[in-house]
Amino acid sequence: MKLVAFLGPSLPASEAHCTLLPPAQKGDVWRALDRLRPDSIALIDGVFESAPSVWHHEILDALDAGVLVYGGASMGAVRAAELHSRGMRGVGRVFEWYRDGRITDDSEVALLHADAEHGFRPLTVPLVNVRWAAECAERAGILRPAEARALVASSARIFYQERTWPRVLEALSAAARMRWERFEVPDVKADDARQTLRAAKKPRSRWPATPRQPAPSSWVRRARLDEAELARLRGRPDARELVEAGLRRALLAGWARECGLQPLAGEVRAAERSWRERLGVRTRAELCVRTGLTGSDLVRACEELALERLAIDHAPRMIADGPGPDEALAVEARLRGLWGRRRH
Repeated sequence: MKLVAFLGPSLPASEAHCTLLPPAQKGDVWRALDRLRPDSIALIDGVFESAPSVWHHEILDALDAGVLVYGGASMGAVRAAELHSRGMRGVGRVFEWYRDGRITDDSEVALLHADAEHGFRPLTVPLVNVRWAAECAERAGILRPAEARALVASSARIFYQERTWPRVLEALSAAARMRWERFEVPDVKADDARQTLRAAKKPRSRWPATPRQPAPSSWVRRARLDEAELARLRGRPDARELVEAGLRRALLAGWARECGLQPLAGEVRAAERSWRERLGVRTRAELCVRTGLTGSDLVRACEELALERLAIDHAPRMIADGPGPDEALAVEARLRGLWGRRRH
C-alpha cells in the first residue's frame, strides 16, 4: 500500500518511513493524486499564512477516488474535524479537541518553523502543546489548577510567531518554574503525528471510486487543472477543435441530465469499454494512467459519455418533433459538401 504523508514541523522526517511531501498548501493533494496515485494520505502539516491552505475539495476528491485520507496533529486535525462526517479519518487528541469544540481556532496549531533545508524545525510552540503540557503538569502535581489555567490563558495572548517556552513560562511564579524544571514536557502534536502515520500504514482495502453528487462547481474543476498542461494543449494546431468537441459533449450531457436522463450501470460500462478500445488500453487502471484521471474522475467522465450517447440515441424524443438519424445524416452531409456527389 502506497502512503503519502504531508509532514513538516510536527515530527522529524526520519520517523515517517513513507513517501514524504512538505506541509500541504492549496493544490498539493490534487497534485499528489495525479502524480503519485497513493492508496492512502496522511495529512499532518499544512500551510496557514504564506500560501492558501489545502482545500476541502481536494480531500473530498481524494475520498471520491477511493483514497483513504487520515488527518491529525496540525492542519490535518483541523481538516479532519471539518470532514470526518464525509469520510476523512481523524486521529489523535488535537483532532478530538477540534471535533468536540474544545478548541476552534486554526491558530491553536500554528507555529513558526524553519524551511525545508533545515528540516522544518519548529521555532515556536503551538498553543495545543501548551494546553496539553499544562493539563499533564496539573495531573502530575507540578502545577496547581490556577497556575495551569493562567499558563494557557497567558500563552493564548502571545502571537504564535513569538510564543516560545521561555516566553510562555513567564506567566508562572518563580516557585512554579522551579517545579516545572523537573517536568518532562510532552509534545501532543508529535504524539498525534506518530499516531496518524501508524493509522495510515495499517493495511485496509480502498473503497470503490464513487463521484460525489452534486459534482464540484465549474470554478473548483477549473482550479484543479494543471496550468502547464493547459499551456501545452493551447499550443496544438487542433486546440480550437478540441475545445469545441469538449464543449459539445459537455453541453449535450448536461442537457440530457437536466432532461432527467440517468445512465444505467451497463451503459456507463459500455462507454468505458468503447473509450478503452479507442485508446487501445485493456484495463481501467491503464485508462486512468493514460488520461491522468483518478478512478472517480474516470467514472464521472464515463457517465458523461453515456449521457451523450443517450441524448443522441433518443434525439427524436429529446425535443418536440426532434430530428431522426436520416435527417441528421442529410444535414451533416450538406454541411460537409457531401450531398449530391453521386450526380457529378
